[in-house]
Amino acid sequence: MFNTELHTMTLSEDGSYTAYSKEYEEHYHSTKDGALHESFVKHVLPAMKVKESQDEIVILDICYGLGFNTLATLLYYKEKNLKSKLRIYSPELDEDLLKSLQNFTYPKEFESLKNIIHDISEYGVYEDEQIYIEVYLGDARAYVKTFENKFDIVYQDAFSPSVNPMLWTREYFKDINRAIKKDALLTTYSISLATRLALYENDFNIYLNIGENYRDATIASLSTLKNFKKVDMPHKISCNPDAKSLRD
Repeated sequence: MFNTELHTMTLSEDGSYTAYSKEYEEHYHSTKDGALHESFVKHVLPAMKVKESQDEIVILDICYGLGFNTLATLLYYKEKNLKSKLRIYSPELDEDLLKSLQNFTYPKEFESLKNIIHDISEYGVYEDEQIYIEVYLGDARAYVKTFENKFDIVYQDAFSPSVNPMLWTREYFKDINRAIKKDALLTTYSISLATRLALYENDFNIYLNIGENYRDATIASLSTLKNFKKVDMPHKISCNPDAKSLRD
């Protein structure tokens, strides 16, 4: 069984299961948007549509959790029959959670990925001729610091700033800035001004991720993005002069 002292499975509105963390007192996904749906529309689709034509796509998935963002990326990759080399790196603090994922009830869409789910859960690594996935067991902040100019995409999907602030601070996003390529794309469900300020103070342009059947989200990039509506951050700041980013 997946249900443990720290985690219980919860059915979300798109029919896929997420989990509730008793430690953080939060679900891993929005139960309203749906676990699978949220991974696709807030992370995979906006990022991969920009980067899918590259010869190699390197992704930082913060944090692995139940693996939905990584697995949804693989599903998109396989369904689109992409020829790119795909590299996904993901920190995860909870080793027991990772080991338990072989018993998690994933959506039927992930049926073809069972062998990958097994290898990641059992060994923390999956590799074939086109794909490499590495789950690092340990502190995400320390992990991010080991990279420079590495990533094309960052899925910023940690527990919320209210319960896990250290993965949303200005200093954290400074490390992210260093770890990514200059044309990289960062996706996150957070639309809080504090999050956007922490990104903006590290030279990120801020964009809206909006669409039908899901709540608004955020996209950020050090470069200019097309086909996304840019947030006027100077105006936001002038209207909220007391707003501050989170700090270490």
